[in-house]
Amino acid sequence: MFLHIDIDSFFASAERSVNASLKHIPICVGSRSNLEIFNKKRTYIKLMNDNSGAFVTPVFYSDNRKTFESYFVDEIDGKKKIRGIVTTASYEARKFGVKTAMPIAQALQLCPHMTVVPSNYPLYHKLSHKIHAFILAHMPKVEQYSIDEFFGDVSGWKKEEEVYAFAQELQTKILEHFDIPVSIGISKAKWIAKLATESAKPYGVYEVKDIDAYIENIPIKAFPGIGKGFQKRLGEHYISTLGDVKRRKALFESWKKPGMQLYGRVTGTDGEGISTKSERKSIGISRTFDAIHDSKEVKRRIMIMARHIIYMVMAIEVNPTSYYLKIGYEYGIKSKKSLTVDRVFSEQLFKRTLSTMYEEIVQINKGAVKLTLNVSNFSSQHQKTLSLMELDTDISECHLSKNIQDLRERFGLDIIKTGNEL
Repeated sequence: MFLHIDIDSFFASAERSVNASLKHIPICVGSRSNLEIFNKKRTYIKLMNDNSGAFVTPVFYSDNRKTFESYFVDEIDGKKKIRGIVTTASYEARKFGVKTAMPIAQALQLCPHMTVVPSNYPLYHKLSHKIHAFILAHMPKVEQYSIDEFFGDVSGWKKEEEVYAFAQELQTKILEHFDIPVSIGISKAKWIAKLATESAKPYGVYEVKDIDAYIENIPIKAFPGIGKGFQKRLGEHYISTLGDVKRRKALFESWKKPGMQLYGRVTGTDGEGISTKSERKSIGISRTFDAIHDSKEVKRRIMIMARHIIYMVMAIEVNPTSYYLKIGYEYGIKSKKSLTVDRVFSEQLFKRTLSTMYEEIVQINKGAVKLTLNVSNFSSQHQKTLSLMELDTDISECHLSKNIQDLRERFGLDIIKTGNEL
C-alpha cells in the first residue's frame, strides 16, 4: 500500500505558515531569473542544498529578502516594467485563471487585487526537509520525490482497511504541526497513488481500490511522465485515455523497455517500490536575461555559471564526464554542444573545455538571451576508465579545486574568481 503526499500549493502555503495575513486571500509566489550572480561586486551568494534527493534542485540565493518593487519591477527609459513568473498560486488566485509559469504582469491583469510574494527558497527547503523527517517518523519507508512530494510505503505495517484513516490522521498532524495543508493519494501501485492525489486536491484524501475503473476515462496528459511529445505519439495511435493504454499492451511491448515501463505504471502492474536513496544524476544551471550582443560578456557569464556548477560538483563529491552548453538567442535561435570528457574533474579543466565549446557554437552579432550549463554521467555511477595521459595534471588541478572549494565554503562562492569571470 502506497501513499503519495503532496503539499498543496507549497510555496504559497509556506509563506502563509509564517505570515497569517496571507491566508484566505489570492496570493502567488513569484520569482525571476537570479542575475545577481553576474554582478562584478561581491554578492555573498549561498547554496541551499538540504534536500539532496535526485529530484530536488539546489538553489543559489542571497540573504537579502526583497520587496515587490525592488525584486519584480525594472525601470527602463523612465517606464516601469513588471518582470518574473508565477511559481505557485493559491487556490483563491487560481479561480481567476492564475497559473504556474504565467508572467506576473499577466497574472495581475487577471487578478489585480492579488498579493505577489517574492520567493524565499531557504524557507521552502527547510520546511520540506522538516516535513520529510516528520513523515519518516510516522511510517517506515519514505521517498522524497520532489521538494513538495513524498511517497510512503505502509505495506505489512498497516492493514489495508486502516490505511485511509491513517492518511487522514497524518494529514491532520502535518497541518497542526507545520500549518501546511497536504493532499494524499492511496493505492496498491506507486504511480496510481500519485495520480490519485490529483483527485484528492485540495486538502483531501483519495483511495483507489479498483485501478482499472479509476484509470478508464482519465486523459493521458494527466499521468506523470507523459509529456507533450509522447502525448502526440500516443494520439497517432488513437490513444487518448489511460483506459486506452491498458487495451494496447502489444503496442507498448513493441516500444521495448520505455513502453513496458509506462504500461506497467499506468496499469499498476509495474511492481515499483520506494526508493529511499535517490542519487542526483546531473547538475545544471540556467539563466535568462535581456539580449546581450557582446560575445565577451556572454562568455564571462558562462564562466560565472561554471563556477556555480563546480561548487555543486565539489559539494556532492562526484566526477562528471559529460559537459553540455546551450545558448538561446533572440527569435528562437539556439546553439548547443555536448562533450564527453573522461578525465578527473577540476575547475580549470571544466572552464577550459567550456571556453572551447563556446567558441565552436557562438553566433556573432546575435543577441543571447539564455544560457544553460549541465554536467552528467558521473564516473561513480557509470564505471569508466579515466584518461591516463593527463592524469598527473588532472590530479594536481583537482587538488587545487578542492582547496578553492574549502575557501568558498567558508567565505562564499565569489571569494575567489578566475580572470575570465571579470
